[in-house]
Amino acid sequence: MNNKLNMTKELSENEISSNYSSDVIDNIKTDDHPENNMNKSCGCGSKVDSSEMKNPSPSFVYAIGKVVSRFPNRSIELELAQATGRRSIEDTKGITHEELIYRTLTDPNNRYIARQICYVLTIEGLETYILVPADPLDIDRIAQALKPVPGDTRDIDVIIGRRGPIAPPEMCNGLMIPIVIVDQIYSFDRDDLIKSIPKRKGENEEQIKNTSNTLFNHIVQIADNAGATDEHRAINYLSVRYDEIYHRTQTMQDENYSFTAIEVRLSRLSSSRKIVDVVFTYENRTNRAIQQWFTRIDVTEEFPFLISTMQQYFDR
Repeated sequence: MNNKLNMTKELSENEISSNYSSDVIDNIKTDDHPENNMNKSCGCGSKVDSSEMKNPSPSFVYAIGKVVSRFPNRSIELELAQATGRRSIEDTKGITHEELIYRTLTDPNNRYIARQICYVLTIEGLETYILVPADPLDIDRIAQALKPVPGDTRDIDVIIGRRGPIAPPEMCNGLMIPIVIVDQIYSFDRDDLIKSIPKRKGENEEQIKNTSNTLFNHIVQIADNAGATDEHRAINYLSVRYDEIYHRTQTMQDENYSFTAIEVRLSRLSSSRKIVDVVFTYENRTNRAIQQWFTRIDVTEEFPFLISTMQQYFDR
């Protein structure tokens, strides 16, 4: 994995003591069928027997979106309301309702509620995955990813995990979308992401920020990019872990080229492993000449990693 650009910031760990019941969601399998055996008694913050997720051909997810909360039932909603009502006036005065909910759910005293809340990853405003931590002790990390300010497009969450079945209606108040068993979550501010891209000699700082922001927007707005295919996993990985794609795009613009397309192709090096070439296409603004650059990514396992640095691409 390329460590040159630390674009993502892992949420901090907290000391926690888990009181998970042993009889909750302990039978999830990865065959994407909603009729699988599932316990009907709890929300999304439930323990998962991760050994059940092992499959000869697991479906991995590397998705970029925003984590939001949903109430699995009326009881949990009212319990949260009571918990917010117990907070001191000094702690609640002057803040928005969303900020109050965030503070309440991330309060260690209310972890019993945080475990029962449904956590949903939205991508481009669409509810895409229900999130369940592979390790019950990670529930705090998912709760901390909630955004106190709804609709703030600067906040980004990256979810890495394994795709499970469609959730039954009892799990999250009728929401029937795929479950993702979360192994890692990163949360960061879009502005921090752009600022973390180091300015190189000769680059205009303001221009590289604009270029990086535009390219990142293009990547996350790719149609149907739910981070569940090898192609989209590779692209999403590059967008948050490899700064060279932003510098190359700026260099091409300085040479009067426009970024026009991004394409993922199976690499000739693929044999026992899944290796893809991510190709960036640029078109000259004067004579329409095409220039392509690519980097190679291994997407065999859950965590993609860089195989080769960015270089010019020639069709053979």
